[in-house]
Amino acid sequence: MKYISTRGQAPELTFEEAMLTGLARDGGLYVPAEVPRFTAEQIAAMAGQSYEDVAFSVMSPFVGESFSAEELRGCIARAYADFGHAARAPLVQLAPNHFLLELFHGPTLAFKDFAMQLIGQLFQTALKRSGRRVCIVGATSGDTGSAAIEAFRGLDNVDVFILYPHGRVSEVQRRQMTTPSESNVHALAMDGHFDDCQARVKDMFNDFAFRDAVGLAGVNSINWARVLAQVVYYFTAAVSLGAPGRAVSFTVPTGNFGDIFAGYIARKMGLPIEKLVVATNQNDILHRCLTTGAYRPDGVIPSISPSMDIQVSSNFERVLFDAYGRDGTAVAQLMEELKQGGFSVSQGALQSLGEQFLSGRASEEETTQTITRLRGTTGEILCPHSAVAVKVAEDLRDPHVPMVTLATAHPAKFPDAVEAATGLRPALPPRMADLFDRDERVTRIGNDLGAIETLIRERVSN
Repeated sequence: MKYISTRGQAPELTFEEAMLTGLARDGGLYVPAEVPRFTAEQIAAMAGQSYEDVAFSVMSPFVGESFSAEELRGCIARAYADFGHAARAPLVQLAPNHFLLELFHGPTLAFKDFAMQLIGQLFQTALKRSGRRVCIVGATSGDTGSAAIEAFRGLDNVDVFILYPHGRVSEVQRRQMTTPSESNVHALAMDGHFDDCQARVKDMFNDFAFRDAVGLAGVNSINWARVLAQVVYYFTAAVSLGAPGRAVSFTVPTGNFGDIFAGYIARKMGLPIEKLVVATNQNDILHRCLTTGAYRPDGVIPSISPSMDIQVSSNFERVLFDAYGRDGTAVAQLMEELKQGGFSVSQGALQSLGEQFLSGRASEEETTQTITRLRGTTGEILCPHSAVAVKVAEDLRDPHVPMVTLATAHPAKFPDAVEAATGLRPALPPRMADLFDRDERVTRIGNDLGAIETLIRERVSN
């Protein structure tokens, strides 16, 4: 299995090379040269299997010869061993033919754990084999950072630096990043919003002298291995609801487009997905683009669902690559136009996107009302991101087709928003009950590439 860049000017890589590289040297994102397709019989055989067994079946064709079957099985087993639910990603019924996919049973209570815990194991296996050391730099709107720090803390061959927007993540999200004591992990509170953090990370990857000097690697959702790990729970959920014998729809709270893109890959692999619904909060650039063709950032408005407060959705580039017939030159031109303020999707590409995705948005008021209402009708307490998705799913679902809405975080990660909606302050699980008593360790830094690179050079282990 080979991986190619969405901008067409970087060398083809193996799975391991693409994973360790992160962002392609032409600025593009790696995607598989071809997506393997499963037969109905292969999908049906997943019924009743453990999450780990399905993960091995789904991921193996993409991994190729980069990891042996034994290595891959071992990494998967270790990645999910500490999840708080035996099913890993259990389904809960909200209404007739409407289900919630709980993705918050990992160590940091967010869906990012599915990918990050696995990447931590894959990185450790690959680096131990080669004797290499890498410096992981990532940007986070809240959940990726804590998941990355949890996955890589204390590992011998890795330094981790996570940039998060100062004052724009929840207190639980912040403390999950700032309280680990291991010397190889570093939380950097950067002035600005998430798009600023993400831009500085991309700048570092495009500064080849710095990139090579510190052995830069990326675990943001730009990393293909992140997307691949998330493909798995689309299969487990759909098969539980009768796939491939019947189609299933999914609604995904969407910021950086990685989680919904994983569903797109699952569909390309043969999973019968009827609708893939992009759910946005008031920062609705993806909804605007999918309905009008115009992709023009107009500023980030802070919300009660901060992980979705994004205007530059990195993984959208991956689906644009397919919508434009895998024309890397065309995608590179769009990304250049984005730097100048935005771009317009061609009519043909917009039609292609419309055949793959529906979209909707939920206001702050609608999000709060959904949390309140679901608490009353089902007893379920939703985090604000999950509530955005539930509201959009209810608006767009076909009652005759099972709809699975992705619950991407535990409500206790956003206690203020949940308490405002329900009067109840959700408690952290017992294993995290002392989070507010732990000492924090954080560095405040400005939105300055040179200063960030200097700090990383000074702190990286040799």
